[in-house]
Amino acid sequence: MKPLTRAAVAADPAPIRAAHLGLGAFFRAHQAWYTQAANAESDQPTGIAAFTGRRPDAAIPLRNQDGLYHVLVRDAGGDRTELVTCLVGAHDGADAGTWRATLASPDVGVLTLTVTEAGYRRAADGGLDLDDPDVAADVARLRAGDPHVTTAPGRIVSGLVARRAADAGPLAVVPCDNLVDNGPTVARVVTDFAAAVDRDLADWIASSVSFVSTTIDRITPATTDDDRAVVAELTGYADAAPVVTEPFSEWVLAGDFPAGRPDWERAGARLVTDVKPFEQRKLWLLNGAHSLLAYAAPARGHSTVAEAVADPVCRGWVEAWWDEATRHLPLDAADVARYRAELMERFANPRIRHALNQIAMDGSQKLPIRVVPVVARERANGLLPEGGIRALAGWIRHLREGTAVRDPRASELTAAVDTSLPTAVRRVLLALDANLGEDVELVHAVTETARELGA
Repeated sequence: MKPLTRAAVAADPAPIRAAHLGLGAFFRAHQAWYTQAANAESDQPTGIAAFTGRRPDAAIPLRNQDGLYHVLVRDAGGDRTELVTCLVGAHDGADAGTWRATLASPDVGVLTLTVTEAGYRRAADGGLDLDDPDVAADVARLRAGDPHVTTAPGRIVSGLVARRAADAGPLAVVPCDNLVDNGPTVARVVTDFAAAVDRDLADWIASSVSFVSTTIDRITPATTDDDRAVVAELTGYADAAPVVTEPFSEWVLAGDFPAGRPDWERAGARLVTDVKPFEQRKLWLLNGAHSLLAYAAPARGHSTVAEAVADPVCRGWVEAWWDEATRHLPLDAADVARYRAELMERFANPRIRHALNQIAMDGSQKLPIRVVPVVARERANGLLPEGGIRALAGWIRHLREGTAVRDPRASELTAAVDTSLPTAVRRVLLALDANLGEDVELVHAVTETARELGA
């Protein structure tokens, strides 16, 4: 088996024109994949310097392969591979020197982000949580001129400090996480952090840094040893870091790129004036259905999305949820119907093993944007939404099991459900949305559904 290196595949590194924070599978199947497609027809290709977020280990195999890796695209008809060469640097996010040097380069005009919803360290009001001890420690470090920060907002601001000092020009920050209005949301977090460090820095960010809003979509399950073996068989290369994904991909962007960007449209990205309708469609229909299945389908013995939607009962849960969410989407009904049909086909793809326990992470960050808005709208219309109730009930069941909870509010929420079921339901709904927790009819409905699920 041949080693995967640039020399082996005759792929020279492109100049670094973009940086990325959050070196995970999704970034490599999405933003890097779009950049690869843009480079294929460009005389000014873009190389990406990418940095890990929470764990440094993701950079190691990629660094050993000169940043190269394969995308393994799976559908019912079989597997195919695509080689990605635009990842030029793979670095530990704690490497403050390389991070700051990258952001200080005038050649770099774009910073994309995939740090998860929880990674932005937001308070209940949506701004930066300055009471978070890690955030407070990072603010103190940057005030003292120490660049060795640990949080995602801290790293972003540390890089912008270096860019401002180098007079490297404007920059576009492109968050690619499932946050409502993710451009303005991340702009607020970053500006709050910068203002806590240096008011003049916050003013410079306001005038020199744009924050682009996006909605993203591509199912990317965790890679297994079997997947690596398939890539080796198909390519002849020993790739330690392939990513697995589906054929479908979507990227919708709205905002300014004052220092230029790759021509992502070549891979099908759409530049629009407002991403909100597309964002709602994706968050409610795809992500909301994923959360529903992640929390409720294990009660029927399922561990993957494909298993769950093969079960007529779970499939019915999803369709009921989609009916509820669709009533509140400001999009053409025929387009939404097509999207729903595509989603069900994607969910049922037997070649994609999308684990429910992977989707179940960080429910306290996901449910308020995936499920709660639809439930609130339905209740305002006097309706008890079956699908939304089941998603909430499934989450309470998940929390009461306790052992598998991976959430930034895990200790608080697992303590809240350590009581009678009706009390647990009310406490959890209050933690999500005060109005829902005070809704006696909804609390009763969620309690009965949670009992049905075995909570």
